[in-house]
Amino acid sequence: MELRHLEYFVAVAQDRHFTRAAQRLMVSQSGLSASVRALERELGAQLFVRSTRSVELTAPGRALLVEAARTLASVRAAKEAVAAVQGLLRGTLSIGTEQCVTGVNVAALLARFRVEHPQVQVRLRQANSTALADEVAAGRLDLAFVALHGRPPEGVRLLPLTREPMVVLCHPGHRLAGAERVRWPELAGETFVDFHPDWGSRGLTDTAFAAAGIERQVALEVNDVHSLIDLVGHGLGIAMVPRPIARKEHAAALSAVPLADGATPAPHWTVAVAVPDSDRLGPAARELLSYLDEPAAPDGEAEAAGEAGPAGKAGASPPDGAAGTALAGAGLSG
Repeated sequence: MELRHLEYFVAVAQDRHFTRAAQRLMVSQSGLSASVRALERELGAQLFVRSTRSVELTAPGRALLVEAARTLASVRAAKEAVAAVQGLLRGTLSIGTEQCVTGVNVAALLARFRVEHPQVQVRLRQANSTALADEVAAGRLDLAFVALHGRPPEGVRLLPLTREPMVVLCHPGHRLAGAERVRWPELAGETFVDFHPDWGSRGLTDTAFAAAGIERQVALEVNDVHSLIDLVGHGLGIAMVPRPIARKEHAAALSAVPLADGATPAPHWTVAVAVPDSDRLGPAARELLSYLDEPAAPDGEAEAAGEAGPAGKAGASPPDGAAGTALAGAGLSG
């Protein structure tokens, strides 16, 4: 089985289109199609259902995609490991992040990495935490900054960066605005604005309401932070969000009310780095993680800076210590 055949197969599976995959790989469509047919003959299975408008994976194709992506990621990591021994760091570093993660300044982190390692091509994908963790598991991302609720997929570890309480965000004219604390029963009957179910904070909120025995009506679902803030700002509903979102400049006119601890504790939102099993973590990814293995900014300094601390450093401490402690404990530092 040739690696080129696997590469072409993965490209078609990702693009769901032979022509687009061939253009992206800069190969002829006929050559790409021939490679896929050769792979199907070798495996004795049809990998795609082809039509004039789309290309869909068959059950054998879906099974192969997971392993093919992992195989290509391992080959890339092997090449990068040899280059690292020779004192070089090159190749591609693919990173994922959910919107508004705290505990790390992703843009500053990547800017520092690019300056120090210009031969490494950096790619970034923004999506929900569930999708990003799956991408890490499949080998399509080297690591991702996520706020995942529940267990990560098989083959993925979570290295905690920071932990923040959830707060109730409401219009300044709302009955809860200005309260010192809000109790769970006071939220019954309210109309909520929230993120889609595959966002980590949504899963956390749903679980907390279920534990409190309170039914919740989510009437407005959004897929970005600014839309949520806008809807709350127009009085269309209230939201339960991680505290850093409530502290955004765009939300300055709104009221953020902490939750009172009772029979059901106030939920906390945890940001972590999702990484593959250590034997699949390439040198470039290890180098990026080493930037986090540094002292975090003092709390006051981090808050003054906004949502994260200085370039390449965690902007807040995770539970039980700094981000560097979590990474070092996982055997990924240095």
